[in-house]
Amino acid sequence: MCGIVGYVGAQDAAPILLEGLGRLEYRGYDSAGVAVVHRTGKGPATLKVRKASGRVADLAADLPARFKGAPGIGHTRWATHGEPSVANAHPHTDMSERIAVVHNGIIENADELRAKLTADGVEFTSQTDTETVAHLVAAAFANGAADLEQAVRTALKQVVGAYGIAVLDSEHPDRIVVARNGSPVLLGVGEREMFVASDVSALVGYTRQVVYLDDGELATITATGYRTFTLDDRSTAKQPSEVDWDVVGAEIGDHAHYLVKEIAEQPRSIERALRGRLDERFSTAHLGGLNLTIREAREFKRVKILGCGSACYAGELGAQLIEDLARVPATSESASEFRYRNPVVEPDTLYVAVSQSGETVDTLAAVQELQRKGGRVIGIINVVGSTIARQVDGGIYIHAGPEMSVAATKSFTSTLIAFALLALHLGRVRDLAPTEGRRIIDGLNQLPAQIEQILDEEKRTGLIAETAAEVAQRSSVLFIGRRRGWPVAKEGAQKFKEVSYVHAEAYASAELKHGPLALVSPELPTVACVPDDDLFEKNVSTLAEIRARKGPVVALAHRELSTDLADRTIVVPRNEPELDPILMSVPLQLLAYHAAVALDRDVDRPRNLAKSVTVE
Repeated sequence: MCGIVGYVGAQDAAPILLEGLGRLEYRGYDSAGVAVVHRTGKGPATLKVRKASGRVADLAADLPARFKGAPGIGHTRWATHGEPSVANAHPHTDMSERIAVVHNGIIENADELRAKLTADGVEFTSQTDTETVAHLVAAAFANGAADLEQAVRTALKQVVGAYGIAVLDSEHPDRIVVARNGSPVLLGVGEREMFVASDVSALVGYTRQVVYLDDGELATITATGYRTFTLDDRSTAKQPSEVDWDVVGAEIGDHAHYLVKEIAEQPRSIERALRGRLDERFSTAHLGGLNLTIREAREFKRVKILGCGSACYAGELGAQLIEDLARVPATSESASEFRYRNPVVEPDTLYVAVSQSGETVDTLAAVQELQRKGGRVIGIINVVGSTIARQVDGGIYIHAGPEMSVAATKSFTSTLIAFALLALHLGRVRDLAPTEGRRIIDGLNQLPAQIEQILDEEKRTGLIAETAAEVAQRSSVLFIGRRRGWPVAKEGAQKFKEVSYVHAEAYASAELKHGPLALVSPELPTVACVPDDDLFEKNVSTLAEIRARKGPVVALAHRELSTDLADRTIVVPRNEPELDPILMSVPLQLLAYHAAVALDRDVDRPRNLAKSVTVE
């Protein structure tokens, strides 16, 4: 959620920090701040700190023209301890303003540490848990720590909880010390300069060489290099890896918002997800990253999928794909619930962890619990080198590229592509006929052009934007669907509520008569997924029930429905039944986007939400 950026080198740090923080805005935050080491002549170096409540742009506008110096650290904060305010914004300093700290995560024993430090004469200036770290580092120096590395190690040995931190010391003005435990931290390797970030997107444009820290690991960076080590000061040999994201992919271009840009990128992101993975000769999928032999793939008797939010809904569709094509029982469950029960972990079950960022804390905890109990876990991940990607036994990168808007769009559809490939692979090593494999491959190849058709039709008619503007004026919206349409409805409701702030609820169409039908009235619009499949007549009956009670209906269908059944029909191209949900989800993304625009919401950064959920 929060974001960290750091820089050591010959340049002034502030512009680099501000640019990096700007690239992390999509993660969600409520305040921002920077600190730099300032040196004048032969006098001692000093810290300069500036913080602002609000956006990075507010911080940039408040910086003095002579806010010079390096190294430096910056932070965007998403409030946990203490309200959003300048006082609670990071960086936090010790009483002498020698030490500056930025921190992601939660320090669980902060109250205990605060009480001890207060008894020792420390005066706190914020409500945050982070400030305790700055005072602990200062106390370590007071008690004889020889250098910044030792002081940070001494401080962190007293800390319980999750953290990604960066520490600056005006008396060690050539370095930054960082540490990770449960919250991502990575190093960027430049030419006689080094960077720190909590997310690789902050480093786009500066370097492609990154070093990922593991839990329990620290690093010292200087302009000439880095050293990684443990809390016990044992050296660790970490080598850089190369990231493939580029600055163009992270820029907004001519689009009004990142969200609509990323919706428009889906034809290309799907092509990337498919590239090199379709085996036309044998009508199957190449997925070498699974690290599964054919024998192992055949021996799994069931599949369990774990994710949070949109990843969980993608998992529900993935489970149906696996059952339909591979004839293996499959289910999807919220990782945040799974981690807190005592699951039965079976050796003949394949577990699939789904996370766009690869840092989702609940999903990571579920993966670690499964592996402790001997479960085989693969991942479906967007961010190469992320924590979950490195933790799992194998997996599929979706290659959606940078997704800067909080709401998942291209990562959602690319995840569905990954599930289709996995289902095709598992099916073909079992009993799926080559003709059926060919049918799915042909359908997958059609998807990019069909999504282009949806986008072009909306540009031509504006039907979805017009519909969204009307629906957005209501206080609540109901989304419904059957079988494959049911997870699509859930994802549609999720998108609508998170970017428009209008209450939206999804329900299985067949369940309407078991309670929700009582809500149907002229004031409650229903968005219905009505594919032209073997349940079409059942869906038509549901629409008739709603219309009999004068409920407004917006239908997603493969053909225009009569006005007796729907006030508006958004016609979606037809693909294979198993792949239709991918196409059905795109108009719902546009519906949510245009509703948010109509209501003048902060489309890319919805209130209270963050892209990468790295704290509970």
